[in-house]
Amino acid sequence: MIYLPLVAVALLPFTLAAPQPDAGVIHVPIVRRSRINRVANLPKAVEALRTKYGYHPTNAPYSKRANTATIAITDEENDSSYSGIVSIGTPPQDFNLILDTGSSDLWVATSSCTSCASTEFIASKSSSYQSSGASLEITYGSGSVKGTTSQDTVSFGGFTITQQELLAVSSLTSGLLDSVLSGIMGLGFNTISALNATPFWQALYNANQLSQPLFSFYLERYIDQAIMDNAPGGTLTLGGTNSSLYQGSIEYLSLAGSPSYWLLNVNSLSVQGHTVSVGSSSLAAIDTGTTLIAAPSTVAADVWAQVPGSVALTGEYEGLYAFPCTTDVTVTISFGGSAWAINSADMNLGSVPSSISGTSSELCAGGIFDIGNSVGSGSGVPTWIVGDTFLKNVYSVFRANPAAVGFAELASGVSTSTGTSTSNPAKVSTTATPTSSSGNPLLGTASTNTNIAVSLTLLASVAACFTLLF
Repeated sequence: MIYLPLVAVALLPFTLAAPQPDAGVIHVPIVRRSRINRVANLPKAVEALRTKYGYHPTNAPYSKRANTATIAITDEENDSSYSGIVSIGTPPQDFNLILDTGSSDLWVATSSCTSCASTEFIASKSSSYQSSGASLEITYGSGSVKGTTSQDTVSFGGFTITQQELLAVSSLTSGLLDSVLSGIMGLGFNTISALNATPFWQALYNANQLSQPLFSFYLERYIDQAIMDNAPGGTLTLGGTNSSLYQGSIEYLSLAGSPSYWLLNVNSLSVQGHTVSVGSSSLAAIDTGTTLIAAPSTVAADVWAQVPGSVALTGEYEGLYAFPCTTDVTVTISFGGSAWAINSADMNLGSVPSSISGTSSELCAGGIFDIGNSVGSGSGVPTWIVGDTFLKNVYSVFRANPAAVGFAELASGVSTSTGTSTSNPAKVSTTATPTSSSGNPLLGTASTNTNIAVSLTLLASVAACFTLLF
């Protein structure tokens, strides 16, 4: 998967969940933070996601052995992003990091990075810190981070890797991180790592620390609730699943191609009960660091053609669509197995000002947008990005061996949402975030009212990991 004007991810300290029924498994709770101005920052989030995936216009040692851990995570700004607390160094220093299956690097802002984060890593206070002296820059759609490739002891959810490779960031683009966030923990495969490093989760797997070669997410929904500064956002379970959070069996789908991103093929899609063609190129990255669902141009147009009164937005909002706020948009998506329904609340990002929609009717921004048709060269490049708009509706499992992504039906009662659309489910502000002097729509001035939906996309975007493939 940043307080870019879009990504203000303030992670709350997580607490270990109560003992779970799964023997030997630890469940980590996730806390959610909400944001007010979701729609105003959508253009930035969309552009950041395009940059992250290369779209253009037209074997570490370990300490104490563990089995499974369920970790509480934070829901930022009404579903804009999800994050958790990671400890780095000896003695440990705690940081709020974005949990991103769409990238593979671990980086943290350091004390040498002036005003980068409210909590910064102080390397001199860690007796286990080792710097290689080599510099590296990781580029995002919204900016970049620069730092020194390093190693240190990293702990998360009771698991520890003693020489985990990471980027100790000394500078970053202004506004890239919210002051409450300190960096990103990538949960993709090592093949897309800008550091050429083994991600933390994969190092645990390689060291046989996990009961099972997988991790799983339950993401809570607050998009249609009153604005909340923070709230329990669900859980990330390392090394297993939490059977109390889903019902029935987990449907596993083998990865499409060699492990890099968590890639599946979109098999079918329906909107308002009508089948929509997914086209000839349907490779999708399953990305917890992205809030929305990004689809190829022709597919996105066909999706919104099924919703009467919908319009394509223009200008800085180009690629996004809006629809009558009184309409419940019903969507199902399949990756070759079951057809999973998306709650209509997740398809409604909030009301759009008439100055943007070009109509006097009250319209709301939709959760599926047009990412374009031009992608980077090379194999394994996704044409779809499937983010939290979908993932909140299922229990998701990311398995290393055999490589697959699994989905299961959520247990009854785990969602806090009513699923009913309203004109402005999160009381979205219509004040756009100012653009930086560079003119880059992704680098706006930080604001406490920044859009939550947009922030999700940028927040978990480590573009460097992806551009290495192209």
